[in-house]
Amino acid sequence: MAKVSIGLRGWRFDEKEVFTDEGEFRPLDSVTDETRKRLIRLTYLQEKPCDACYLLHGEAEKRRCNQAEIVYGEPMEEVLLCSEHEADFLYWFREEDGSEAAGTETFRDQFHEWFLDGDRAPDGYGGLEHVDTDPDTLPTPPDPAELNRRLNEEYEGERKRIDLRTGEITTVDDEDDSPSLGDVDLGREYPTK
Repeated sequence: MAKVSIGLRGWRFDEKEVFTDEGEFRPLDSVTDETRKRLIRLTYLQEKPCDACYLLHGEAEKRRCNQAEIVYGEPMEEVLLCSEHEADFLYWFREEDGSEAAGTETFRDQFHEWFLDGDRAPDGYGGLEHVDTDPDTLPTPPDPAELNRRLNEEYEGERKRIDLRTGEITTVDDEDDSPSLGDVDLGREYPTK
């Protein structure tokens, strides 16, 4: 089965699990929980800055940050990187015992601390060879409002909500007026420390 990255390199999916024979995304409720969680999280991570660039430039100079192209780690503890900083991450992961933090809640924080301490990959340290095979043939992931619409179109009398933090899909009572995925502005900038 072919493995593909969607939107960002790094997380890889079984092509047949994610896409139909016609090349469309499968309904979210027909994929595994892990795949659903990652696909939903990817809709949020699109167009975010590289973590390493952001650590260097900060919020005030965010415009100088490269857009993330690569994602490593688990959903909610992932590290976003541009191709310029991927070698730094891989060096930390392979040579500086970063792999010991894999799957933990401190994975991202440990890389950030290492990077903020001024640690970097040595010049010429090799990264990974990424092969882009006809990336234009992959469908564009739906935006969050589209995900919410698709999720709810099959259900009469009940709405579903996707929690972007966990990927969990829950049923919402019609009386529940808390915001659904379509009501949340995911592009809004929130203050940081």
